[in-house]
Amino acid sequence: MKTPIESAKALLAAEAAALGELATRLDGSFTKVVDLIAAHSGKVILCGVGKSGLIAQKIAATLCSTGTPAIFLHAADAVHGDLGILQPGDPVILISRSGATAEAVRLLPVFRGFQSPIIAIVGNTQSALGTQADYVLDIGARPEADPLGLVPTTSALLTLALGDALAAALMTKRGFSSNDFARFHPAGQLGRNLTLTVGEVFQPLERCAKVTSAANLRETVIAMTSHPHGAACVLDDAGVLLGLITDGDLRRALSRGIDLNKATASDVMTRKPVQTHPAVSLAEAARIMEDRPSQISVLPVVDASSGRCLGLLRIHDIYQAGLV
Repeated sequence: MKTPIESAKALLAAEAAALGELATRLDGSFTKVVDLIAAHSGKVILCGVGKSGLIAQKIAATLCSTGTPAIFLHAADAVHGDLGILQPGDPVILISRSGATAEAVRLLPVFRGFQSPIIAIVGNTQSALGTQADYVLDIGARPEADPLGLVPTTSALLTLALGDALAAALMTKRGFSSNDFARFHPAGQLGRNLTLTVGEVFQPLERCAKVTSAANLRETVIAMTSHPHGAACVLDDAGVLLGLITDGDLRRALSRGIDLNKATASDVMTRKPVQTHPAVSLAEAARIMEDRPSQISVLPVVDASSGRCLGLLRIHDIYQAGLV
């Protein structure tokens, strides 16, 4: 008898193996589907019921956000008036692990009446959907990964991943860029981080702690207390950035027993700190701060040509900008 954590680990291992195997299944059929959708000027219909319907909704949302107009159509509701959303020629993606879901199979002649290319995502290519669709994307017939082998786990994950793969392929096919992504996400943090720049949200130097390299640590602490942004900029007489002292630098200095009255800013500052410039996008600044073994929460902002310090960018400024 497995323990709960053993069951959880076994499920994740089985799903990981299934994803690896799915990558080997992508073939000419997948390429034809990508070409078909990319060439279509209208929308794509995602159709399913139950868990397949939930996955279809997510795939439709992902396609929309990456430049492919798509909408979810519940297979049961389709025959009760919702077919009005379908325009002749719109490609339809029918999702069913078994390929025999009654609500989906009965829609085959209906979609053919609209001259809609039918794409089936199934786990059984010999099923009704697998044999009657125009294009078949096979997720394979791997067993479900839950302890009973009954719950849509592996099949749901593989279908979701295949939808993501389709979106990625269409992004590449269309040359979809980060600027395009931002256009579709104007109110979200991701979109605003792509369109806003460091220069629009950083803390200007007059609101930041700044000291000379000769300042003692007591003076530095007082400056950082007056301007609590988590760091002090160490500047020369021309305002050029010499280094940065963070709250963490001070704590580490104190733990070494350093004398606050005798030590100077130059003794504890980080020389040539990671920095950014006003024209850099917030997305890139966030990557600089977070995509590293030891994350940082504040970046000095400098003029790219002169090295003169302009202020500080906090990770809080980036997140706050995304909520506006």
